[in-house]
Amino acid sequence: MESISLALGSRQDISIEDLLRLAKEADHLGYTGCFVGESWGMDAFTTLSAIASCTKDICVATGIVPIFSRTPGLLAQSITSLDIISHGRAILGLGTSGRRVIEDWHGMKYDRPIQRSKEYLEIIRMALNDAPVNYDGDFFHLKRFKLAISPVQQHIPLYLASIGPSNLRLTGQLADGWLPIWTDFEQLPGLIGVITTAAKSAGRNISDITIAPQILCCVANNSEELCQAQVDVSNHMAYYIGGMGEYYHDLFCRFGYQHQADAIKRAWVSGDRKLAASLVDNQMLDNITVIGDVETCRSKIARFRQMGATMPVVAFHHRATPNSMMNTIQALAPSDTD
Repeated sequence: MESISLALGSRQDISIEDLLRLAKEADHLGYTGCFVGESWGMDAFTTLSAIASCTKDICVATGIVPIFSRTPGLLAQSITSLDIISHGRAILGLGTSGRRVIEDWHGMKYDRPIQRSKEYLEIIRMALNDAPVNYDGDFFHLKRFKLAISPVQQHIPLYLASIGPSNLRLTGQLADGWLPIWTDFEQLPGLIGVITTAAKSAGRNISDITIAPQILCCVANNSEELCQAQVDVSNHMAYYIGGMGEYYHDLFCRFGYQHQADAIKRAWVSGDRKLAASLVDNQMLDNITVIGDVETCRSKIARFRQMGATMPVVAFHHRATPNSMMNTIQALAPSDTD
């Protein structure tokens, strides 16, 4: 059975009851993992603890928590607690988030995110290995303390949501998994190549790193639902390109969509959200997202696998309803014949 996971957000418009219902169905259908992100809604660890308590097999994973919001020591404590609560099903997905979220919400300076990520990975791994944390870095100077609880797993997987070249290299050097968003499937081999080269230089093998792109998915049952899904996903994509600073705009430019990304950003900044969404073209939707009927969507997921994804992660657009999410989860469930 090929591995597939899902990502659930912490949005206010989806009740905790619906969130748990979706996670339980994914567990029943054989999904590998349930990733829960964190922005300024419900926090990931509390939500995942609730999911862990009502599921049996599915891994419970942060996807992602930003490093700037917690110390490495607290993250080690939190993921170990989640591993205990879930009886050994925890995965820690980390990322830097963006400057606006970190500085305007968390009040932290968005300073040297790559070096900070490196220190987080090294310190957390040291703590999870049941060793005293003696560490002298650029950001953290730690000594003497040792984690007072032990995880169930001997090796809790650490994933990194890297996008830029330097962070991709860090993923290859230190992480157990790669958890990007907004990935053009045609670009996957080149991006994985950067991770592979870095892994080799660190004495590691790319086969030891799970390639887990989060992909916006929506299975439509008819032409009306398909049209609405295209509009909703275009709005979601335009929000990231135009409204989330330079981070994602630059990513789409690197993927070869500079003309579209520049136009989307101009429209967004001018306040014309409808125009911004309309500038998301068919190639962007086709290469980066998975929208269509069941057969089309499963075929598009297969394209990501062919380009190197070992565990695609089904994600949902901002306007997805619990019922549409359930429909997509059921339609894209793993099967022995895939």
